[in-house]
Amino acid sequence: MTTKYLKKKINELTQGTSSNSAKLDTEISESLHPNHFTVCKVVRHGFPFEPTAMAYDPVQNILAIGTKNGSLRIFGQPGVDCHERHDSDVAIIQIMFLINEGALVTVCADNSLNMWNLRQKRPAILHSLKFNKEIITYCHIPFQSKWFYIGTERGNIHIANIESFTLSGYVINWNKAIELSRKTLPGPVIHLSDCPTDQNKLLIGFESGTAVIWDLRTKAAENRFNGAQPIRSISWHFEGRQFMCSHTDGSLSCWDIKSPSKPISVTYPHGKVAVKGGKPVDPCAPIMKVEWKSAKLGEPYVIFSGGLCQEKGGTGTPCVTIIQGKNTTVLEMEYPVIDFVSLCETPWPSAENQDPHAILVLLNNDLVVIDLMSPGYPCFENPYPMDLHESPVTCVQYFADCPADLIPVLYSAGSNSSRKKTSYSKKNWPIKGGQWGTGGSSDQEIIITGHADGSLKFWDASQVTLQVLYKLKTAKVFERGKQHKSLDGDEEPYAVQKITMCPDSRILLVAGASGHLLLYRFSKLEASCEITSLEISIVYEVEDPDTPETELPPMPTPNSLKRNTSTLSAESTAGISNNVPPPAAPPSPNPSTGAHKPSTSSGEGMRDGVPNLKVKSGLQKYTMGYQPDLCCQLLWTEGEPPPLVTCLQINSFYGLIAFGTVNGLVIVDYIQKTCLLHMGTPNLYGSADPYQRTPRSPKKPKVPQSLGDIVEQLTDSERSRQATGAVAAAEQPNGICVSPTGNNSKKMKSVTDGKLTRSKSQTSSRRVTKTQSNPCDTGANGDRDKDSADASGVGGIFSGLLNRSESSFTQSRSSSMSSLDRESKEGVQSLYFVESYARKTDPITSPCLWVGTTLGSTLVIVLSLPPPGDQRISQPVFVSPSGTVLCMKGTILNIAFLNSNGGLISASTEAWKDMNYEQKEGEREKKKPSMPPRVPRISPSASTEMADRQFAVITSEKESKVISLPSQTCAYRAKIAESSYVVKADVISMPNKELCLACYIANGHVVIYSLPSLRLLLDYDFVPLTDLRVGRTFQFSAHGKALYQCSPTEIQRLTVCAEHSNSLHDMLGDLFIPCTTPEAPSRGFFRDLFSVSSGSLDRQELFGENSGKPSRSIAKHVPGTAGMEAVKAQSQTVGGEIARTKLELIKRGEKLSETEKRTSEMMQNAESFASAANELMKKQKNKKWYQL
Repeated sequence: MTTKYLKKKINELTQGTSSNSAKLDTEISESLHPNHFTVCKVVRHGFPFEPTAMAYDPVQNILAIGTKNGSLRIFGQPGVDCHERHDSDVAIIQIMFLINEGALVTVCADNSLNMWNLRQKRPAILHSLKFNKEIITYCHIPFQSKWFYIGTERGNIHIANIESFTLSGYVINWNKAIELSRKTLPGPVIHLSDCPTDQNKLLIGFESGTAVIWDLRTKAAENRFNGAQPIRSISWHFEGRQFMCSHTDGSLSCWDIKSPSKPISVTYPHGKVAVKGGKPVDPCAPIMKVEWKSAKLGEPYVIFSGGLCQEKGGTGTPCVTIIQGKNTTVLEMEYPVIDFVSLCETPWPSAENQDPHAILVLLNNDLVVIDLMSPGYPCFENPYPMDLHESPVTCVQYFADCPADLIPVLYSAGSNSSRKKTSYSKKNWPIKGGQWGTGGSSDQEIIITGHADGSLKFWDASQVTLQVLYKLKTAKVFERGKQHKSLDGDEEPYAVQKITMCPDSRILLVAGASGHLLLYRFSKLEASCEITSLEISIVYEVEDPDTPETELPPMPTPNSLKRNTSTLSAESTAGISNNVPPPAAPPSPNPSTGAHKPSTSSGEGMRDGVPNLKVKSGLQKYTMGYQPDLCCQLLWTEGEPPPLVTCLQINSFYGLIAFGTVNGLVIVDYIQKTCLLHMGTPNLYGSADPYQRTPRSPKKPKVPQSLGDIVEQLTDSERSRQATGAVAAAEQPNGICVSPTGNNSKKMKSVTDGKLTRSKSQTSSRRVTKTQSNPCDTGANGDRDKDSADASGVGGIFSGLLNRSESSFTQSRSSSMSSLDRESKEGVQSLYFVESYARKTDPITSPCLWVGTTLGSTLVIVLSLPPPGDQRISQPVFVSPSGTVLCMKGTILNIAFLNSNGGLISASTEAWKDMNYEQKEGEREKKKPSMPPRVPRISPSASTEMADRQFAVITSEKESKVISLPSQTCAYRAKIAESSYVVKADVISMPNKELCLACYIANGHVVIYSLPSLRLLLDYDFVPLTDLRVGRTFQFSAHGKALYQCSPTEIQRLTVCAEHSNSLHDMLGDLFIPCTTPEAPSRGFFRDLFSVSSGSLDRQELFGENSGKPSRSIAKHVPGTAGMEAVKAQSQTVGGEIARTKLELIKRGEKLSETEKRTSEMMQNAESFASAANELMKKQKNKKWYQL
């Protein structure tokens, strides 16, 4: 009986467990599966970083740019932009189009040639040819030829077939091309081209200064031209009788093919020559490239880059020179010239009317297009977003689901504020190839970029291309003059570090590199207003801890923290720190005025109590758009600069902003322009601190260096009295905010005789001392592994590196760095405003701020807000820690909340309202914040009193937890990274409104987890974190979209949604549009008579099988990686040929039908004529001759 009873009880327990799990699954159903996810790059924006080569298809009107890291960007008309990349990070040294054939060839620095197919949405490599023994220096594809020439460093020329990408047995060896008497190598091949009028003649240019005309039929050199200077480039005259060379000494030499002994002329276009025919007095920069183009009306064009006079040791000013007849125009460039191409009306090099109408100039950091048809040669306005890096990008923010009215108002504000530049050409953009995609996203997407000069750019990213909407300059808020450097030591004190925006209320919050924050409101009206400035100091007097090896349960609630209840005006809040009442008069920076001045030391001594920048005083006029409303500045403290801002959060419903730093937290009420809390992170714990922070020995007394330091030392005797009186003063209307724990060791300002004086604590050391922390109980937080000491604190160093360094990633995440990590200050890394349960015992939700720290702690601060309306303006806001402390491994990166149905609990927002409109209507005194009715708080019913009604999703560098609220029990837990760490994490929505957790890990993997069960849905090896720029700018957004800054000048957009990836084919544009090639220029009788041509050339017979077999050791053919795309492209090509043949047959049939119709009409006319003649004959047949 006992055995049966035990079995019965075990079965009951087992059934009860399974039923509970089933019940949980039915309560929150998850519809996301692994097939819903994939990682796919969408489009790349910006200027190609470190460009090395350029080519242009004059028939298809598309442009290709190659870069140093192997990227290939292809541009058509605005909206047609494609990015592809070689398999290895190898520089592209040359690009050649197969004109009007939908293909191009790239020559790479690893001695490989790659054939790209452009007849598909995503170009792919069809063939590759890898050279083994020789280095490729220059290649040439003749127009409408199936063979192309390959020049090498040794001076040899190989010939390859375009279709099969195999070498021919025909080889031009260097020793046969040069004179037999020459004993040295001619140098690398730097030029290859056919004679425009004779395909049998190949012009070969060697770097040493020798040029050779090679007869392809006879396989011998026809003429040799020996120049005195090394050659950089060669260009033919359209008649094929002359060619022009550019040289390293800044000269241009012109040669006649019939007179190889000496050049026709040698000129120095920019050199001052003392004697005619001599060399210039000052050295000139090399002329890197020259083009000789014909014009139907007027003199031919000679276009070249470089050649200006240079100072000793200099490189000369980068420029492009245009010479037409006696007119010489020099266009100086801002950056070095990489390459240029003249755009002509015809692709035929022998055309008499080439008529270049524009010049494409590729610079190191820009693309310039010059209009040759307008007086003064103006530039075209670039429609591509290539000015993304106009000032270096320091911050990126992505909003993939914005209100529908936000983009139009930003565009309107940008068009009104921007000045129209009349210097641009009025003609249409000449690069007009390709075709837009048929599909597109219906989402309203905005990208905000922050820059080193303090500017922000708002971009419309709803389509494939970016369009600038609005530009904001934050530096206008501050006074110009001799400013201090930014906190990271560079010369950009206004650099934008963090951006956040509330799309509904259109409130913008910007954090800068000098420890300053700016709050902007959007207005459709011009306004003159004065900016309110709050000066805030974060100082704490505790030591950094060792990381505990176990997690702590929530501790008892400490005392609340009360805000200063006085109402502050814009004039009286300047210089205020942490709710200190204002002085009688606003502080002035001039000591002679008698007002208070922050304590600073003279000369180059220690700075203290001063901000890094100075806000403009008085009324300032601002145009339509974003207008500054509040400025918060962190202060220097005892020679230490203000801490860097690590995270921002704004809630327009509460009227509050919060920002974390590397050592503390600040909460500001932007409606009343008051600082509610500024406190070091260790002080936020109060009695719930899970770490033992052992104070060190007091700091040595500093040597007074100024009068301010002496005054501070004289007031040391009053410190204890001020600290004691501060607690009692906190309950007064003009009292001082104190720590929630009652710790009087924190530095604060007190009021004495109407003046602000600082009181110091007796302990001022900020260094850490490592102590052994107490073991903690395991409850809602679970157990902490033994390696938690290695994981905690890492985020603080990483976030500091992200803001301070742009170099490559070198920070080690191994356990050997744990000692250094433990000595870093505990900072705030994530913030989230939400209506939630702050404690286990809370029966209803309340406004809270959840704070995640770099040591893996999550704290909850309760917000007590007055009712909306007049009371919100007059009554104070109270903030108090709840005592809840949740601990995890690693820095807390993201905090989100789910309701009982698994839906996202987003922060409440208010609708946008133009405050300037109310002021314009005379309602300045009656102005009220537009606070909508409060969201009903969740309260337990009789049946669900003990059930949890919320889930907090907390993600750290190592793991993620789903915690049930208010019980604070861990419902689900997932280890995300063990050997690596999470760089970015966010809870995002998919197109079907389902939620998931998306993470980017430092080892390059993108992982997706379901919510709330944290099932792994995707683990994709994407891009490893080899550059801090990627980790600093990686952003997830709504509908599975994301982006990151892949280079200093480019932004890469991607998607993790399979649905978007499948529709990407329709969204991307077409690069190749079938069209007819322009006809060859007609040759007149006299041109044929005096032509140098020796008849047409059959290259297939010359270079084909009859030429012999090539050596297998020279090069190796590698099949392309296009796969099915290549097969599809080839099938599309065959289908296109069939379609064109069918079209020709239809046209022929129509012509035949027209001919047949006309023939039938003629037959009918003939028959009618015959019948009429027959009738007439019958009628007149029987008549006599006299009857006629």
